[in-house]
Amino acid sequence: MSKLPDLEGLAIFAKIAETRSLAQAAAELGLSAPTVSKALARLEARVGAQLLTRSSRRLALTDSGRQLAERARRVLEEAEAAEAECALRSAAPRGLVRLAAPMSFGLREVAPILPEFLALHPQVAVDLHLSDARVDLIGEGFDAALRIGTLPDSALVAKRLCAVPVRIVAAPAYLERAGRPTHPGHLADHACLGYAYLATPDLWRFTNKAGEEALVRPKGRLRANNGDALVPALVAGLGVGVLPAFIVEDEIAAGRLERILSDWTTPQGSLFLVTPPGGPRPARIELLADFLSRRLARR
Repeated sequence: MSKLPDLEGLAIFAKIAETRSLAQAAAELGLSAPTVSKALARLEARVGAQLLTRSSRRLALTDSGRQLAERARRVLEEAEAAEAECALRSAAPRGLVRLAAPMSFGLREVAPILPEFLALHPQVAVDLHLSDARVDLIGEGFDAALRIGTLPDSALVAKRLCAVPVRIVAAPAYLERAGRPTHPGHLADHACLGYAYLATPDLWRFTNKAGEEALVRPKGRLRANNGDALVPALVAGLGVGVLPAFIVEDEIAAGRLERILSDWTTPQGSLFLVTPPGGPRPARIELLADFLSRRLARR
């Protein structure tokens, strides 16, 4: 006798025990009736016991059959689950993923890497929605979103990818004209351009390494809900701005803007990948989520 268990025989016996009919078991398994009968006889010979009794109307389990039936059922269920999972993983992901992202971050950081993702997965499509307004993932039918700020609504599944540092900047011409502030309190006497999506846009908070805190209520003639919209005014010397580093880093490198108050920091946000709550996500969404996590976490 083979040392390996008769897994086929056990699976067939589980179906026989469920249906109490050799013919119905054969039909549901897509096997011939003789194949099912031979499998049952083979299994009974291996275990050395009769598993079924036959009457004119139906089959009944013997005591040995009842003891074996439950384990045989688990063997069949595990095998079916293993095959289904393998098939799901091996099938080429396909379909549409709706992704929301902040406007400036999406243009600068997400759009440039999407061609790589699309080349890797030719049957997956991406609908990229760019807006600085916070979308309702569930209500508006989005599969995932990138968000910058504090931890998002706990009803969503959130994964932190990286920190998003903030810079305090002004143009050299503005600083020559209005003076260079050396303490956040000095900003009360400066023109401050407002970014609507800071954590507290009407109250700028600053701290230094010594733990000192300073609060400033910014006053200025321009406010926008998109950081890039403020950059021309900053470069033109219209005031001081507090913006994410990824928006102003090129202008700082080119000398068109300067960092000020570098000994002070403002509350830094983080980049999160958020998805709606629920069970397992389709493979296409998992693939895009994993790709964004890997690429953006290295920023």
